[in-house]
Amino acid sequence: MTIIAAADGSALGNPGPAGWAWYVDDSCWRAGGWPHGTNNQGELMAVLDLFRSTAHVPHEELLILCDSQYVINCITKWMPGWKRKGWRKADGKPVLNVDLLKDIDQAIIGRKYTFEWVKGHAGHDLNEAADERARAVATAFQQGVAHRAGPGFPGTQEQVESHSPTEARAVQTRSSEPVPASAAAGVSSASVGSPPAKTDRTQRPHFEPTLFGESGIFGQADLFSELEDDASAQQLSAEDTVLALERELLRPDVRADIGRIGVLLHPDFAEIGSSGRFWTRDAMMMALEEDPGEPTELELLSADRLSDTTILLNYRSFAHTGSALRSSVWMLDRGQWRLRFHQGTVEN
Repeated sequence: MTIIAAADGSALGNPGPAGWAWYVDDSCWRAGGWPHGTNNQGELMAVLDLFRSTAHVPHEELLILCDSQYVINCITKWMPGWKRKGWRKADGKPVLNVDLLKDIDQAIIGRKYTFEWVKGHAGHDLNEAADERARAVATAFQQGVAHRAGPGFPGTQEQVESHSPTEARAVQTRSSEPVPASAAAGVSSASVGSPPAKTDRTQRPHFEPTLFGESGIFGQADLFSELEDDASAQQLSAEDTVLALERELLRPDVRADIGRIGVLLHPDFAEIGSSGRFWTRDAMMMALEEDPGEPTELELLSADRLSDTTILLNYRSFAHTGSALRSSVWMLDRGQWRLRFHQGTVEN
């Protein structure tokens, strides 16, 4: 028999009050969360807890429905390479959420499982049920009230002693102060004091002469939802500020920094690659983290104010592989400029 379950995570403010949940049916689901965490941590924890909750039936195959390609790629594509490099990325930087990933790496040993990507917030019954429960936990932490943890999986013995060292440390540090994301990443609903019974993707594409290259899919805000205050930027005109941010995004060190990229890209960011493929924010961030591309310079052609909150940049980029014509649309989002759309075309 195959166990079909959806796994999802939620974070309010991202990072902020966070929740996770997996869902099979109304009699078989589980949820938990932390006072402070990210959406990706919630997604990973949902998958980890699903594996742990079904560990007593290792002969059953798992079909995991997930709307996060970051999670799917971490587990099915990237973890073996990260392990060989001592849990470091291609650029030598430490892998994010490494404690959760190490726990997942242990939990999947000997298990039969398949991941299937489903589009989030698109009416998929299991995904919607998991999302609703994860969001409810995040909201409960935000409001400081108790949350439902669900009945769990039949036959599971839910005990705090079975949690990982990461979870145990998080329990010990829990107080009225927010739990650091690094500690909160492994906390389950049991470890935060709630009774356990209560509480398509192809290989990463090569880089094209679009803003970053071929990439894209986080349909929701991720990591940091606001740009940091920059006094020098405030002294520039809107056009000069946007141009400076565009130049920043063309730097490999910035493109490799998923935190900064998460800040600069609009939550609804989209890109059309020179192949005609449409990319969204999530896959863009994942691809850039793995391969930030080469240094690129730009020659500004025009900076047009389309409205008080929208600026269109047209420019020519120069890199070792050649030149391209590019267009970027920047939008003012909660007082900060963020990249909303980009398209690039190779020059012959």
